[in-house]
Amino acid sequence: MESFTTRDVARLLGWSETQVRVQARAGFLTPQRDPQNRYRFSFQDLVLLRTARQLVQAQVPPGRIRRALCGLARQLPSGRALSEIRIIADGEAILVRDEDCAWDPVSGQLQIDFALPELPPPRPRSARALPQQAHSDLPQEAWDWFDLAVELETTDPAEASRAYLQALAHDPELADAHVNLGRLLQLAGQIEEAIEHYRLSIRAASNDPTAAFNLGTALEELGRWNDALAAYRQAIEADGQFADAHFNLARLYEQLGRRAEAIRHLRTYKRLVE
Repeated sequence: MESFTTRDVARLLGWSETQVRVQARAGFLTPQRDPQNRYRFSFQDLVLLRTARQLVQAQVPPGRIRRALCGLARQLPSGRALSEIRIIADGEAILVRDEDCAWDPVSGQLQIDFALPELPPPRPRSARALPQQAHSDLPQEAWDWFDLAVELETTDPAEASRAYLQALAHDPELADAHVNLGRLLQLAGQIEEAIEHYRLSIRAASNDPTAAFNLGTALEELGRWNDALAAYRQAIEADGQFADAHFNLARLYEQLGRRAEAIRHLRTYKRLVE
């Protein structure tokens, strides 16, 4: 597999070369050195650096990022590749998720996923913010419920999920509600339910690559690699400029040992982000 210079990585990730070198010295990467003693990063290193960048963008403190990724490198079972797992930010916390469980890489503590409860339809605002509203004040149209759900996502994901369900009760073909609800379910660890909503979104709007891309990430969490590849390819068929889909295809092909295809999609990703 081809390697990457510090300049390559900086261009791909939108960092300065100094920022890349700082991450390289943090202890969670294993870059090689060329005869001139310059860093040469592997695709695995690139996956981790891209994850570190996403955590920085999620405003996770730099010290926690370093401790989490160093802890992950120590905890990863023998034979497991870092590209097989997902690293996500939950507020300032960092969670690692694979097909079996989620855990905190700093403490090693397992994270228990609780299902979203089935409760009555949400009120127009969080129950903590406003008193009970009269039934006549509730949204009456699918898009009104959708807009309410979007507003609730940052403060009360469970309420937002119920609002999306109300939007779908009014319009079962509302693709955006299916994909957003699928994302919330996936974050809550309800992967099979998320997959169903992603598929319903694709059925309602097959030209939208977001649902297919999200479907790929959910299928990866279940270890269904070939199905995930098909979903990412579907995202690219809908939008050939979808850089993240090309990156995930490259990562997954590399994981499966299909290096020629991995290189092809990685080069497409490089071209799109340059």
